[in-house]
Amino acid sequence: MGNKNQNPGGSRARRWFGYLWHEWIVENRRPIAPAFARPNPAEWSDNRITAAWLGHATVLINFFGIKILTDPVLYPRIGIRLPGLTLGPKRLTASALTVHDLPKIDILLLSHAHFDHFDMRTLHRFDRSTTMITAQRTSDLLRWKRFHDVSELHWNGIKSVTTVVGKIDIVAFRVKHWGARKRRDTYRGYNGYVLERNNRRIVFSGDTALSDSFAELRACGPIDLAIMPIGAYNPWIQSHCTPEQAVQMANEVGARFIMPVHHQTFRLSAEDFHEPIERFQTALHKTPERIALREIGETFVVP
Repeated sequence: MGNKNQNPGGSRARRWFGYLWHEWIVENRRPIAPAFARPNPAEWSDNRITAAWLGHATVLINFFGIKILTDPVLYPRIGIRLPGLTLGPKRLTASALTVHDLPKIDILLLSHAHFDHFDMRTLHRFDRSTTMITAQRTSDLLRWKRFHDVSELHWNGIKSVTTVVGKIDIVAFRVKHWGARKRRDTYRGYNGYVLERNNRRIVFSGDTALSDSFAELRACGPIDLAIMPIGAYNPWIQSHCTPEQAVQMANEVGARFIMPVHHQTFRLSAEDFHEPIERFQTALHKTPERIALREIGETFVVP
């Protein structure tokens, strides 16, 4: 039988040491590129829909005066947080805004519990009065913060939030992904969301592979903006859509404009840095005016 697999624990330890060496000797020295632009939410009108891509799946939205932040991840690294450091991937591109640059946020919208969408260090920075909407069986991760208003939504569940400037309805819908934060908590949920206010609608997809659920959303009414993930598909095609599939699903939902996210921020897959946005633009070459933005930090005003 020989000595094969005689010390699997030692092999795992060597791999872990190799990972730490790469992250803290090689990656730690790598500079993080600045965002393409810096949004200025203080200048945004409360009479319109304005959205800025801060990086990865983090989008700051002013929905007629209601401030929403999706999957907030604003620090240089994601992963397991230890005293003084985070074990996990380092950003390729900096967040377009820091936590100190944000306006007061009314609603935090969390699609699922993966580290690149549900960052504890970022969430620590928000006021307890902020309304939190998250997927099923994920609110236990937020108990340390004691948010006053945390709602877990199942698919087709709805949450109406009333603020000083009015009401917004948020409906969760089915996507094709998975929600575990670690290896064994596979019971955790995962959502996309439809946001509706003043008879205008935004779709935030979170993470998804190709799914027929977007066609079903046409019943909700016209969609002004679909925020779609376009990266991390190679080799994770079973849980992340390609740029072409993102366009297909946005077309099926009837979106007027599409905002491509979930690329150019972390190295989570094998495709080249520019490949997702290049393929996305090619898929929309006949209607490029539907592309809400292309770079981290850009701002889009829905006409």
